[in-house]
Amino acid sequence: MSARTVALVDSGGTNIGSVSYALERLGARAALTSDPATIRAADRVVLPGVGAAAAGMERLRAGGLVEVLHELEQPLLGVCLGMQLLFESSAEDGGVACLGLIPGAVVRIPVGPGVRVPHMGWNALEVLRPDPLLHGVASGERAYFVHSYAAPVGSTTLASTRHGGDWSAVVRSGNRWGAQFHPERSADVGARLLRNFMTEVSDD
Repeated sequence: MSARTVALVDSGGTNIGSVSYALERLGARAALTSDPATIRAADRVVLPGVGAAAAGMERLRAGGLVEVLHELEQPLLGVCLGMQLLFESSAEDGGVACLGLIPGAVVRIPVGPGVRVPHMGWNALEVLRPDPLLHGVASGERAYFVHSYAAPVGSTTLASTRHGGDWSAVVRSGNRWGAQFHPERSADVGARLLRNFMTEVSDD
């Protein structure tokens, strides 16, 4: 594919280096940045993240990046915590106001018989509706998850996964996508999703 520039928004996540490496393996030019001009100029924007919603939102606010992310016209992909931050709120830490780019609220996964929290490991995907981001990804294929909070299945859900209940694994609202699992740790499925984000999703 032709090289595209990717802005990796510096939200303080510990997985940023591995996401950058995964994108560069696909031929992208990925740069970790908190500079609004660099983010606005990129062909694609990725919001990664591992950790707490409150800390992630505080870092975005401190860097003046909330307004920047709202103004983006190019494709935006949130990964793991980055996906959760795209929603209106998270139940973490007693309730956190998030970016509000995707409607809905993130909740804690309930503990139950045979249901451990955090949800950690490989889990099957169920594709609910087609989307360019999921081109070549089939139901039953597995991706790698690490999370204690999740978005219930709703109108923006493209693919779900089951852990005690059904949760959103991939979401979309307009030109904003999210993946709850870690593409950079999900072998071929993750590589396909990242490649699709670079080459298949529309710039419109």
